[in-house]
Amino acid sequence: MKFGVVVFPGSNCDRDVQEALAYDLNQEVLMLWHKDKDLGMFNPEDCIILPGGFSYGDYLRCGAIARFSPIMQSIIEFAGAGGKILGICNGFQILCESHLLPGALLRNASQQFVCKNVFIKNDNDQIYKIPIAHGEGRYYADEKTLDELEANGQVIFRYCDENGNIVAEANPNGASRNIAGICNTNRNVFAMMPHPERACSFALGNTDGREIIKNLLMTEQLVNQ
Repeated sequence: MKFGVVVFPGSNCDRDVQEALAYDLNQEVLMLWHKDKDLGMFNPEDCIILPGGFSYGDYLRCGAIARFSPIMQSIIEFAGAGGKILGICNGFQILCESHLLPGALLRNASQQFVCKNVFIKNDNDQIYKIPIAHGEGRYYADEKTLDELEANGQVIFRYCDENGNIVAEANPNGASRNIAGICNTNRNVFAMMPHPERACSFALGNTDGREIIKNLLMTEQLVNQ
C-alpha cells in the first residue's frame, strides 16, 4: 500500500502527514504537487491524502480554488475507481467543494480560530483525543442530507466529551449534530476536521491518531505490522 500526499500552494500540514506515515507508521509515501495529473503509480488499494493548511490562501472560500487544481480531476477519477481518499481539515473543505462529499464547512460559530485538543468518537464508540486547528470547520448540511448521512452510517466521527457524551459543550465549532468527520456511500472517501497526523508520535505523548489512520485506511495486514 502506498500513500500520496498532495501539496497545494498554502498547504502547511503536508510534511506532518508525510512524517507521520513514513516514520510513525512505516509506510511508503509519495509527495504530489497540485499540478501533477498522473496517478498511474497508485492502485485502488492505495490512498491519496489532502492535508490541512490554507490552500490558495483560503481565497473565495476554503478549498474553492484548490478544487480546480489539475490533480483534483485525477483524484475524482481515482475515487470513482475505488481508490481511497482522506481529507484532513482543509482537505475536508476541498472534498466538499469537489462534491466528493456532501455539505460544506462554514466559519466557526465562535467566529474565532480554534486550536486545541478535543475528543471525538467513532460509530463503535471508540474515543480519541485529537488536535484541531481551524477557523472554518463547522460542518453544515441541510436536514435531509444529515438524515441520509446518519441512515447510511456515513458519520464516522462526532465531537464528544472525554467520557464519550455527545453534548453541545464538546462541540468546538458549532458543527451540525457534532459531526467531526464523514465518508461517502462507498466508504472509500473520508474526511475529518481534527488532525490525526498530529497525534502519531510517542514524543508528543498521544498516539490516538495512529489508530484512526489504521482503522480508516489500512489493510489488516498493515495494521498488524
